[in-house]
Amino acid sequence: MNLQWSSSPVTCLRYGRPAAHKRLDSDDRPPAKCPRLSIEAGDTHSLIYGSSPTSPTTPNPRTPNPHQGPSRIGPFLLLPLSERESTHSAINTDSGEELLCKVYDMGVYQEKIRAYGILPAHRNVAGIRDIILGERKAYVFLDKDFGDMHTLVKSCRRLDEEQACRLFQQVALAVKHCHQNGIVLGDLKLRKFVFADEKRTQVRLESLEDCRVLENPKNDSMSDTHGCPAYVSPEILSGSTPYSGKMADMWNPATLFSKIRRGQCCVPEGLSPKAKCLLQSLLRREPSERLTAAELLAHPWFHQPPSLQEVLSTEQEVSSAEQTVPTFDVERDNDPFC
Repeated sequence: MNLQWSSSPVTCLRYGRPAAHKRLDSDDRPPAKCPRLSIEAGDTHSLIYGSSPTSPTTPNPRTPNPHQGPSRIGPFLLLPLSERESTHSAINTDSGEELLCKVYDMGVYQEKIRAYGILPAHRNVAGIRDIILGERKAYVFLDKDFGDMHTLVKSCRRLDEEQACRLFQQVALAVKHCHQNGIVLGDLKLRKFVFADEKRTQVRLESLEDCRVLENPKNDSMSDTHGCPAYVSPEILSGSTPYSGKMADMWNPATLFSKIRRGQCCVPEGLSPKAKCLLQSLLRREPSERLTAAELLAHPWFHQPPSLQEVLSTEQEVSSAEQTVPTFDVERDNDPFC
């Protein structure tokens, strides 16, 4: 394999590991399935923020058809994942490392990866490892994952509250990190969160491709109405515009937790009082009454995981008062929790 690097490749993006955009060159005449391609490092920052994706001096390569079987791009062997659209398992034939590859049209890839150039690295948000540009497609390589939360919940049907707490806290950490850096996530659902380890204990946001970057981090007013009906907030469903993008995001974690715990979107039975309080503090019709991501992480439920005995006793002692959404008046009692 002929690999050609520029004298000063740009390093970026995540977790301190080098990554660079590369331009594929088709000087050699490759076979249809496994082309021999040379690689030239490019400027990651300029590619993200608006440089031309094509060069008059660099011939465009023949790129693999994402709907075919195994194919090769640069040093990577790509294996399509049937359950994930435009996504491949990518094996580096030089190092043997396995990554995940997302394939985008050249006309949209810069916008799809824009948020990665803004958001600092975080263990609960997937990061870009490499980018290779083809003739019509951009190949964005991310860390390998070990399945998504939707698949876990579907297979387990129901998780115990302690396990749900550990997973849900990591979801909240990802949302908080994005909000603090001017990024609204929008269409959050279980499939968007994947596992970083085989034991399925470490959760991270799978990608930032559908998020919104706020031009003014202090103004999250939005008017577009999109999202999965099973997760979307009432103000979006009703068509009320404009609305707060961050507060709409805070409705989603509550529906995610309901699905994590029971496999369906409703307040599960048998929750501890703290867990119920957390859900009731998020599932508010009025967006301004919902907890922010930072307030959510300060909730007592995360700091005092319930014991099995507490959960069992709660099943027998649930009262109608505990099922009522509590009033929310921070100005009055200076306490955002129940």
